[in-house]
This record gives sequence, structure tokens and C-alpha cells, in this order.
Amino acid sequence: MGLFDSIRSVFGLSAEADATREADPEDLFGMSTAYVTMEADLEFVPVGAAALCFSSVDSTDFAAAVDEVETILHVGEEDTGTTFGRHEDDHGYHWVVLEDSDPEDLVTSVHFAADTFVEEGFGSRLLAAVFGFERPRDGARAYWIYSFRRGAYYPFAPTGRHERDNRLEFKLQSVLDGELDVDGDESYWYPLWPDGADGHPWE
Repeated sequence: MGLFDSIRSVFGLSAEADATREADPEDLFGMSTAYVTMEADLEFVPVGAAALCFSSVDSTDFAAAVDEVETILHVGEEDTGTTFGRHEDDHGYHWVVLEDSDPEDLVTSVHFAADTFVEEGFGSRLLAAVFGFERPRDGARAYWIYSFRRGAYYPFAPTGRHERDNRLEFKLQSVLDGELDVDGDESYWYPLWPDGADGHPWE
């Protein structure tokens, strides 16, 4: 599974304490146009997958909320063909991973899942939404991560298990800032390292 760099700080207590504004699942719809800019201006195309990360709590109400999320995603699978799976990583965090060749369907499905958690009173359990991109000419990968604790997006461009392309991340910020609400404090651009050089953070 993708390794979080000091996850308690990344999406937990310190990020919540330093939040600049309340997170809003409607922010996720910004990706519906951002993916077009990613391809037109930066030559990055969607990888056909996205993910929602959340922390669990031992309660029947939360279990019911997760069931409701899965029910909604099952309905979406029938309507749009967006498939999904759910699993727990080595740190005890949970992922809903969605796959679809249509990036707008992915954005809609991630939004539905996140909004359901909020409506059921568990918005505080949401950690991040992750949207993946790759550049066909050289295989470079980049991700837009929406931090629910910060209420903003930030770019992440891994080049290996523990290396990242900071120049590319700043390029992504310069092109997409305004179209996406990008976190202006780079100290909160935390990496979500994949287990392998060719893996995604949610794998």
C-alpha cells in the first residue's frame, strides 16, 4: 500500500488545526475541467482511476454510512460503468478505488462517495481524494490530491518510491492554480508514496 509520510500530520491533527477553510466535496468538481487543461497544456492524460481515502471509526452508524456509499457506487456502476473496490492499507486507512475511462464519471463518483460521508455526519473521517495522470511520451506520473483537512488541492509528482519532481509540481501549480483551489503553503504538499516505482498511491 501507498506509504503516508507521517500520516498523523499529513491529514490528521496538525492539518486540521492549520486548516485554511472548511472542506467542501463540491471542490472535487474542479477536476472536471482540470483534466482537460492537464492534457491540453501539460500533455498529461488521466490514468483511468481515482481514489478516496478515509479513516474508520468503530460504530454501527459509520458502518451504515460505508454501506450507503457502496450502494450509491453500485448504482453508479450500472449507470456509468465506473467500477470500484474497497480495501484497508497497512496503516489502517481505508480506500475506495474507482476505475473508469471517462474522467468525468470518476469525478462524479468520488464526489458522490465523499458527499455521502458528509451527509451521514462523517465528513471528518475523510482524508483525501486522489486523481492520477500520466504523460504518454515519457511515462511520467502526476497526481492531484484534495486534502479534506485543508480544503484545497496540491500536486504530487513521484519519480520513484521516495523521490519527487518538485519542478513539475510547481509547473502544475502555475498552470492549474485558479482552475483548482491549490494550497498556497507548499509545506502541506505531503507525498503519498506508492509501494513500487510503477504503483499508484492507492495500491
